[in-house]
Amino acid sequence: MPILSDIARTKKIFFFLDKIKKTDKILEIGAGSGWAGEYLKSNNYNSYIGMDIEGTADVIGDIKNIPSLPFNPGQFDIIIAFEVIEHVDLIKECHYFLKPEGLLLLTTPLPQMDWLCFLFEQIGLNQKRTSPHSNLTNIKKLPGFSTIKYELVVLIGQLGIYNKEVYSKDDITKKI
Repeated sequence: MPILSDIARTKKIFFFLDKIKKTDKILEIGAGSGWAGEYLKSNNYNSYIGMDIEGTADVIGDIKNIPSLPFNPGQFDIIIAFEVIEHVDLIKECHYFLKPEGLLLLTTPLPQMDWLCFLFEQIGLNQKRTSPHSNLTNIKKLPGFSTIKYELVVLIGQLGIYNKEVYSKDDITKKI
């Protein structure tokens, strides 16, 4: 594991994972290597589902193809999407699958510093990206969500915790 990726995992555990209640229903989008799920399961979080478009996740599927997924609207207390939003815009889908006032946990590179992340990948300090960063986004504020906590990490990354705002069906289509 490249050193910066290892440091980032430790930061994510303290910033996000250790604050989740053991009873929360958790969906991780972009489970990748499965490290977050392994951490949660080994610490007795029993309602965790990891999802990815390929690999060995609990559910293999595309978050953009809602009808193909085995989830119900408002099913999850927590959605984790570490290093995913830079690949695909998933805000509407997260809003759809979160319970009212559920939490969205996001990490992503700071758009203007993605070049530095790429450089770190090339010299082996950070894990290589799995697909292009075609949706670089500043996540300080997200439509349909209230920002609970936002933090810049060494001026290259962003961490955020967001609370799903509840709207009428008419309002949500206008907001997102």
